[in-house]
Amino acid sequence: MKITDFLDPAMVIPDLQGRNKSAVLKEMSEWMALHSQTMNAGLLFKALLEREKISSTAIGEGVAIPHGKLPGVERIAGVFARSSQGVDFDSLDGGLTYLFFVLVAPENSAADHLKALARISRLLKDAAFRARLMTGKTQEEIFNTIREEDDRF
Repeated sequence: MKITDFLDPAMVIPDLQGRNKSAVLKEMSEWMALHSQTMNAGLLFKALLEREKISSTAIGEGVAIPHGKLPGVERIAGVFARSSQGVDFDSLDGGLTYLFFVLVAPENSAADHLKALARISRLLKDAAFRARLMTGKTQEEIFNTIREEDDRF
């Protein structure tokens, strides 16, 4: 599974405006709903908040992968977002989070959901890739950086 299977340029937010965990999750939920015919922003926001109550999805190194499952979602969908200032997202390493990758899956898609999470995690472990993501100016530039890295593996 490739990231470009569930991410397109319209699903890239080059500069998040939210400055705290709740605001960032709400902004990304609204973005996904705006660009999807089947996504409900309120339900998605609630699902992401519930997942964060279990444990933070901020895995360290400036990265968070908020994720959840929703009824009515037909296939895995994602949104990539970047915060130039960083957000306190309760990261495991105590640092700020700059790169966010929201993943939403159908309720019955455990295997694909895990494959997608693993793919995202693998790519975002690379410090050089994370640095390139911070330099892109537009949705297209950021998406192309993701696609180029995705195509390498």
